[in-house]
Amino acid sequence: MDTIERGAIIEEKDMRLRDGQATDEEKGGNDGGDMMGGTSSTKPDLPPLKGLSFLDRFLVVWIILAMAIGIVLGNTVESVGPALQRGEFVGVSIPIAIGLLIMMYPILCKVRFETLHLLLSHRTLWVQIALSFALNWIIAPLFMVALAWAFLPDRQDLREGLIFVGIARCIAMVLIWTDLAGGDGDYCAVLVAFNSILQIVLFAPLAVFYIQVVSDGDKTDISYEKVAQSVGVFLGIPLGAAVLTRLVLRSLVGEDRYQRRFIRYIAPFSLIGLLYTIVVLFASQGAHVVRQITDVLRVCAPLLVYFLVIFTGTVWFCWKMGFSYKVSCTQSFTAASNNFELAIAVVVAVYGAGSGQALASTVGPLIEVPVLVLLVYVLKWIRKRWQWV
Repeated sequence: MDTIERGAIIEEKDMRLRDGQATDEEKGGNDGGDMMGGTSSTKPDLPPLKGLSFLDRFLVVWIILAMAIGIVLGNTVESVGPALQRGEFVGVSIPIAIGLLIMMYPILCKVRFETLHLLLSHRTLWVQIALSFALNWIIAPLFMVALAWAFLPDRQDLREGLIFVGIARCIAMVLIWTDLAGGDGDYCAVLVAFNSILQIVLFAPLAVFYIQVVSDGDKTDISYEKVAQSVGVFLGIPLGAAVLTRLVLRSLVGEDRYQRRFIRYIAPFSLIGLLYTIVVLFASQGAHVVRQITDVLRVCAPLLVYFLVIFTGTVWFCWKMGFSYKVSCTQSFTAASNNFELAIAVVVAVYGAGSGQALASTVGPLIEVPVLVLLVYVLKWIRKRWQWV
């Protein structure tokens, strides 16, 4: 099963060709393999780094600089941390909320919402969704619980913070990682939508189960309302704006101008929003991180193992199953990514900003962001090395 809906996308492209709405690339004979399948493009393959823009190519450098700037600001300017945390929007500081919304919008504008009904009509897509459910809601959380106990048997607070990170499945930055690695943006949007719904339903009961029942921890008060608000705001607002933008602009300027001009213009704002969010996040928590550096290092170890094992294990499984690169890329980053924004928001609300649980959840992006950026480069290299289509 190396493709999910190659035929459906070709059918949709043919309809646009008949209606005169196809892009120049489609008119030139692209086979529509951009969606979960191979491609017969005649363009020569570029080395992994050459295929990225200037911003993307040095993203590791920008992210390290952003983290460093944030930590330095948080430790040298005493008023920065309290100022950034003063105002809140659905449990997240307003500066961070702004960054999250900015980085989500351009990625979602690339999603072909008008073809998603074709995706959902194919049985093989539902097979992939079932696999994603198993990876995201069964295997990954259980693995994080096991790592938390293995690395932190004597620290209940740090352990619980890690468990919250493990059950908060990513609905935001995974779109960026998938986009950078050349995965399937449409399929990723479908997974994000499903995970968003499941997050509202499963986050609270899973947190109670893993912390109170499995780990015999303290009673927690996690409301469905808080989780639903977070998902609704940080996915719903940019998603609604992206759908409206795509419907209106494509009808006004046409598919070709929309893709070649508008998307090209707004694309850098995803990474700008990401870097801004990282600076604000680490500036607001920088002093807290540095003061408890030993605890930070103890939390880093299981997180590093978690991201590497979940990602490489998913890549290996998808390769063995014969899935296309685009599907495998999307599955792997979805499985390995976590919604640290939600984890931090809920943990701070339940345990307080100065708790060990809050510290552990804050360390999540410290490891996740640079590791997944590096894995973007690794996966593009693997694609070239294995000639994975």
